[in-house]
Amino acid sequence: MAGRLLVRGLSAAVRIRSHETARSSLRVMSTAKGIPTDDEQATGLEQRALRALKEGKDPYSMMKPKSYPGTKEEPHIVPGIGAKRLVGCVCEEDNTAVVWFWLHKGEAQRCPACGSHYKLVHHELPH
Repeated sequence: MAGRLLVRGLSAAVRIRSHETARSSLRVMSTAKGIPTDDEQATGLEQRALRALKEGKDPYSMMKPKSYPGTKEEPHIVPGIGAKRLVGCVCEEDNTAVVWFWLHKGEAQRCPACGSHYKLVHHELPH
């Protein structure tokens, strides 16, 4: 007798839980299109950034910049919005001092300590 009551109680509990799970999943996916993607849900600046990333652009300098050898022919590229910019160069990997110098628009300039070349290029702000 007790075994029958236990089996009936368990089967009723399983039926209720499976019914609740089916009902809740229907509520979540009740829209015709389903869950929107990031592109469909983005607005404003986020939408502009996602579009630019799809086109292969880096709108907010989020990606790691391309590295250059620092020679006169291939100088390190420094983005700037003005005619000059203050640049800091750590000349050696284990060096604790930073050599600061002004970089002006135009030809590539050398670091006064190590001789690496830097060039200032105009960078448009995204907004």
